[in-house]
Amino acid sequence: MPTFGFDGKKSPDPMTLPMMSLREVVMFPKSIVPLFVGREASIKAIETAVADYGKQIFLVTQKSPEKEHPEAGDLYRVGTVSKILQMLRLPDGTIKVLFEGVSRATWDPSVDMIPYAEEEGDYPKARFHVLDDSGVDTAEGKALIRAVQDSLEEFGKVNKKVAPEAILAMSTIKDAGQLADQIMPHLKIDFSRKQEILEELDPNRRLERVYELLLGEIEIVSIEKRVKGRVKDQMEKNQREYYLNEQVKAINKEMGRDDDPQAEAQELEAQLDAKPMSQENRERVRKEIKKMRTMQSSSAEYTVVRNYIDWVLDLPWDNYKDDKDVDIARARAILDEDHYGLEKPKERILEYLAVQTLVETMKGPILCFVGPPGVGKTSIARSIARSMDREFLRLSLGGVRDEAEIRGHRRTYVGAMPGKIIQSLKRVKFNNPVICLDEVDKMSADFRGDPSAALLEVLDPEQNYAFNDHYLDLDYDLSKVFFITTANSLEGIPLPLQDRMEIIRLPGYLETEKVEIAKGFLVPKQIKQHGLKPENLKISDNAILDVVRYYTKEAGVRNLEREIASICRKSAMRIVEDHDRDKVIQISKQSLQKILGVTKYTYGEREEEPQVGVCNGLAWTQLGGEMLLVEVVLMPGKGKVEITGKLGDVMQESARAAVSYIRSRSDLLGLKPDFYKLIDIHIHVPDGATPKDGPSAGVTLTTALISALLNIPVRNDLAMTGEITLRGRVLPIGGLREKLLAAHRGLIKTVLIPAENEKNLQDVPKDILKDLEVIPVKTMDQVIDKALEGGSRNVWVRNHGEAPVAAGLLKEEFRRPARQ
Repeated sequence: MPTFGFDGKKSPDPMTLPMMSLREVVMFPKSIVPLFVGREASIKAIETAVADYGKQIFLVTQKSPEKEHPEAGDLYRVGTVSKILQMLRLPDGTIKVLFEGVSRATWDPSVDMIPYAEEEGDYPKARFHVLDDSGVDTAEGKALIRAVQDSLEEFGKVNKKVAPEAILAMSTIKDAGQLADQIMPHLKIDFSRKQEILEELDPNRRLERVYELLLGEIEIVSIEKRVKGRVKDQMEKNQREYYLNEQVKAINKEMGRDDDPQAEAQELEAQLDAKPMSQENRERVRKEIKKMRTMQSSSAEYTVVRNYIDWVLDLPWDNYKDDKDVDIARARAILDEDHYGLEKPKERILEYLAVQTLVETMKGPILCFVGPPGVGKTSIARSIARSMDREFLRLSLGGVRDEAEIRGHRRTYVGAMPGKIIQSLKRVKFNNPVICLDEVDKMSADFRGDPSAALLEVLDPEQNYAFNDHYLDLDYDLSKVFFITTANSLEGIPLPLQDRMEIIRLPGYLETEKVEIAKGFLVPKQIKQHGLKPENLKISDNAILDVVRYYTKEAGVRNLEREIASICRKSAMRIVEDHDRDKVIQISKQSLQKILGVTKYTYGEREEEPQVGVCNGLAWTQLGGEMLLVEVVLMPGKGKVEITGKLGDVMQESARAAVSYIRSRSDLLGLKPDFYKLIDIHIHVPDGATPKDGPSAGVTLTTALISALLNIPVRNDLAMTGEITLRGRVLPIGGLREKLLAAHRGLIKTVLIPAENEKNLQDVPKDILKDLEVIPVKTMDQVIDKALEGGSRNVWVRNHGEAPVAAGLLKEEFRRPARQ
């Protein structure tokens, strides 16, 4: 191949040479630069240039240095045609090449690049045009050359890394473009700025820009020299460790880096000014920054102050997530998608969202979801956040005993931190999230304070706009936070805290609701989690109903989900054993016991026949409603009353009140005034391992006791609830819905409730009421008349003559045979 010669004029036709890309290096004409080359394509291009192109090659800088195989678009449009002066192969496979720049050249990457061949190690070629970078000598150009050469002398004095011979050689150059190209390799600037100089064709303009860079380099080198001189003077007075610390400090001071304490304080002040907080809070934080300026960075107090400032600046003081335009239809769809039933909580949330769209500012509501475990209290809080498009945070307060968990520690303590509320806001970066305070009834107090009392300020809409965390010691606005609390019962929540919240009860689910939840939510979820396909497992509605009735006994659906998961696991095992991923498994009512084993519970808990001294009572528990039997046995004795069944103080008092009531009504019941002296009474409530308490068993205890005294059976298909007074009045109770659900589950037909609870029947599902006869009662006389077998007790006694009870228990007229 012939040797190409270039005279600096623009070539009329494109020329072709092997092309090599450079990383973070820009080659200039009339400059000599040594480079180490290791890429296979680059080595191949150099070898080809030496062998076939008269040692000439086209050098182009790539835009992204990290690319190993740059494409055409990754290269600049202007490069340098260069000549290979020397080439030395090194033992590690790389080569050291000495290049001399010849002239500028331009190319079009989209059309002028001849790409790599398919064989490994081949190189690209480029078609290019040589650029004319010559200019006309002017007086201004000559003055610029003289100014640059004067600066070169100063540059040589402050930068000892540049050889004096190189400075002398550049001082003799009279061409502006050539002088600029000669200076550029000696300047420590970014390669992208060097590329800009390479692309400048006007020699005077090019030299002017080089002159600016040269003056900047002289200033930087002078500062570096001054810093080194200052550190060297300090070294004479201090030991080596102190010298190193001072050198870092001096460099940071001159360069304005982040590690400089003063620059750090200025940056913190700038961040503080950008925070939309009150002026009072801003001034207090500014004082802390001022205090930090005077401290040594190695001191412990410096770290404490710096951590405090970082906490304040990281909080979202006035950063709110926009939720003005809330789509009510979308929110309702999300709530219905995530939860079946729960109409009252959903309606309350939609009301809040509707009001939010009409007003500009509204204080966040404080809702308290109260209900048994597994009914969806926490998950509905998460759905609320999703429907509002807000961030969601869950804080578990179960077992929390320390007030500092809510209000934070004071900074005087080692390891002090803000409370959980402030920590959560820092984490979500918004000041209006939905925060769920879970298990708020499980908190307790000890010597470290009462966390429930600390919540009084957090959950009071009239106070939490200026919440004061002990660590921050600044007023912080919590009024836009949507607080939701959950609890299993209200007994563990102090009354002042209850007063600050809107109580929404989440009742237990009906059997029909559980079946629908299982079909629509639980079964698809567990099928997916166990790697099954929907067509692999078919569970009939009757099978799901039997799982609800005979394998679970709960108000929620957690145990139901566990049993469904067990069905899915056993189905997955059958599919894997049979090596048939398309196998269809049918789960029917008949096959349920083979999968889940024998039934765990019985459905229908009432006695088969009416019994004397046995009465069905209804109780409320955290798991929902329960039906409890109350048994009374009479024995000859001296008036002792025995109460067993792990009963609480209130329930024992109800039993004593029942005995006192019967003694006061002994004449009407046909009993001797001193009947209680002739017998011992034993009252027992089975399931003795479970603690029981509450006043609503008073009516049941009294009825069972009267039944035993008169030897009259109590209806086995009847249950009752209500508190009794010494005058025989029946007082209202709580948890009516759950108690009626328990009665329905126990196959009870008639339920006696206090008359004042009749208004609560509207909360009971119609499916339950149509199967139950609910009778409101006001007095024990009405209870006895409805509960005892055969109707009126007096009629029963008179018609049956002498009753088979303890000798001498009845009055004389009731022991004689009745007249015909």
